[in-house]
Amino acid sequence: MTSDTPATAAKAPLPAWPYPRWIAHRGAGKLAPENTLAAFRCGAERGYRMFECDAKLSADGVVFLMHDATLERTTNGHGIGGDLPWQALSQLDAGSWHSRAFAGEALPTLEALARFCLANGHLLNIEIKPTPGTEAATGATVARLAAQLWAGAAVPPLLTSFKPEALAAAQQTASALPRGLLVDTLWKGWLEAALALDCVAVVANFALWDAATVAQVHGVGLRCLSYTVNDEWAADHLLALGTDGIITDRIDLFSPV
Repeated sequence: MTSDTPATAAKAPLPAWPYPRWIAHRGAGKLAPENTLAAFRCGAERGYRMFECDAKLSADGVVFLMHDATLERTTNGHGIGGDLPWQALSQLDAGSWHSRAFAGEALPTLEALARFCLANGHLLNIEIKPTPGTEAATGATVARLAAQLWAGAAVPPLLTSFKPEALAAAQQTASALPRGLLVDTLWKGWLEAALALDCVAVVANFALWDAATVAQVHGVGLRCLSYTVNDEWAADHLLALGTDGIITDRIDLFSPV
């Protein structure tokens, strides 16, 4: 579960880390419809101070929250979300799929979530989730908007993505915003890519972390975050390894305090 450490990378001290260890996945895990304002309110009510969300572009360039490329799983819409203008997306029901209690919940914009987080002192991990083929445009637009929305904030949002192209565009657009590379496998060159993108963290499938890989990432000055951790044994293992952040659906199981 390791890669070759970049030959030019010397052991670096870990910089200060402003984010809490526990991060609520898509707002509230599975207790409320993911990526809706209802979910973030639910997570906050459970004591979580940091949330993960998925951000993508509408056809007319509005940054909105949704995980899937297609609309069917989490809304009453059909087709590719990024193909529709925001006016159409804003009319969709993004809550009925979860439960009747959330019927009529709307898809939020990133701007709406930013207002909620900033007003309440919450922190955010924004996963840049491009519609296929829009990696660079999505990375640049999300970064530009985040830099504007969080201008002057004590702690900026952490931008992450599985797509290096999206992170590269974010880096070029708003280099001061911290970035993290998401990985589901330790593909050849993953750590080199994270360093080239000037990332502050690697966010990995929790099963990828072992003592050697944590030491490798910490050794080049990056933080180790994990997704999606929903079992106590996995959380205990990651805490014992000294990882820095845990993204979870189980906000009902894990206390963030």
